Amino acid sequence: MKHYESLGYLVSHLNISLQKALDERLKRYDLDIKLWPVLFALWQEEGITQTELSKRCDVANYTMTRLLDQLQVQGLITRHQEADNRRAFQIFLTDSAKALEQDLTREAEWINERFLANLSEAESEQFIHLLNKINRLS
Repeated sequence: MKHYESLGYLVSHLNISLQKALDERLKRYDLDIKLWPVLFALWQEEGITQTELSKRCDVANYTMTRLLDQLQVQGLITRHQEADNRRAFQIFLTDSAKALEQDLTREAEWINERFLANLSEAESEQFIHLLNKINRLS
């Protein structure tokens, strides 16, 4: 099998390129790519627990702890202890993080447009559809 026929190689190569490009854009905001999935998930729904956030971001709980520590130091999240479970914390965005949502989402959209530029609109939609179809199987 040639590398250009390997799904794993192609997806991995695309992922690395996408992450590098987005990381360069996030540096303007003193952020890095590791924090992106956490912020993105919290913009979708804040107030979830660290455990739930770890699942949504597909990272280990100890890794999430470090990411949340970093976001808290940067003033982007707060942790609130759950009343019925002293070991569980709900994660909330600060006003500073909420203020970044529009700009950072625009940066991610710019990256998407750049990477999909060689495809027609119909091809882009089909590509996204197919990736979603494959990812539902995993």
